[in-house]
Amino acid sequence: MVLHQRSESESALRSARESAGALARAGATTFITAAVADAGWSPPQPLERSELRHMVEMLSRVDDVCAEFGLAQVLHPHVQTMVETVEDVDRLLEACDVSWCLDTGHLAIGGKDPVAFAREAVDRVGHVHLKDVDLSHAPALMSRQTSIMESVQAGLFTPLGQGDVPIADVITALEDGGYTGWYVIEQDTAITGEVPAEGAGPVQSVASSMDYLRDVVAPRLEVG
Repeated sequence: MVLHQRSESESALRSARESAGALARAGATTFITAAVADAGWSPPQPLERSELRHMVEMLSRVDDVCAEFGLAQVLHPHVQTMVETVEDVDRLLEACDVSWCLDTGHLAIGGKDPVAFAREAVDRVGHVHLKDVDLSHAPALMSRQTSIMESVQAGLFTPLGQGDVPIADVITALEDGGYTGWYVIEQDTAITGEVPAEGAGPVQSVASSMDYLRDVVAPRLEVG
């Protein structure tokens, strides 16, 4: 949704209500918000103070919409949105009390340490996306030399435990802090050639991620 422009307020709230209703009918509990520059996901520009204030106000209004449908809103930091960089994340953390989707990959790409986020703001975490990243692709992506799709095709996202994000440390910090919500494996991929054989491709990547959670992360939590 476009949340920083006052002229888009009614459209954003109408979209929120429609989406919240659909999610509630499907039995969902969580409403994930991405604050975009416009409907076409144009590259974001720095927020002016008035735009930041309006976004904070709108996040609160979306919270109210979600509550009507029994949903909890979480704000998703994401590449090419208005909450993309470490500066964006820190400003919103301070400016409002909205809950967050801790996305390990997008936080890391934007320069925000996901372990530090988990330790310092665990009481604000309402949902978690586990995503590992080959951060060598991040500079070109963040400078708009490559698109998200091009970066994914080039190997931006890896199976858990095979990239540069300390996934086990994030989960340990969240568990130590009392987090009790969902962990969702996000294995972003782009199939550019033939469809992989059964058991290969994305299926194999997810299996590797599950192996990492079972063999590496779970024993650490049991010891703790």
